[in-house]
Amino acid sequence: MRTLCSTVMLVLALLPATLVANDTPGAWVVSPANGATVKSPVRVVFGLRAPWGVAPAGTQVQNTGHHHLLVDAPLPDLTQPIPKDDKHLHFGGGQTETTVDLAPGKHTLQLLLGDFAHVPHQPPVMSEQITITVE
Repeated sequence: MRTLCSTVMLVLALLPATLVANDTPGAWVVSPANGATVKSPVRVVFGLRAPWGVAPAGTQVQNTGHHHLLVDAPLPDLTQPIPKDDKHLHFGGGQTETTVDLAPGKHTLQLLLGDFAHVPHQPPVMSEQITITVE
């Protein structure tokens, strides 16, 4: 009985930490779904969990940033400003969706939140990389 009580107390003590760990802030690609087959141009909708909010580039407010969409690209150096090119699309106006022209074939998409200066937060606020197929 003592062992059972100790085990229950331990589980209850760890429960809040487990809930916090599963409720960490992050970003996600709302649409298209991972594995989807779509037509170009592709509408991409961005998601962001509280306590994070969207603010335009140059706006320095705690727990805010703006989205960057990585297209067919690995994560950049997370200690430096996010590159700006055809594989690292910046949404410094605070946009939460876009349309992207993509050639037929498989493509990867990933969101990475940047701060007022386009530098990823620490720890980074990002989505999982998804794969889509364009017809």
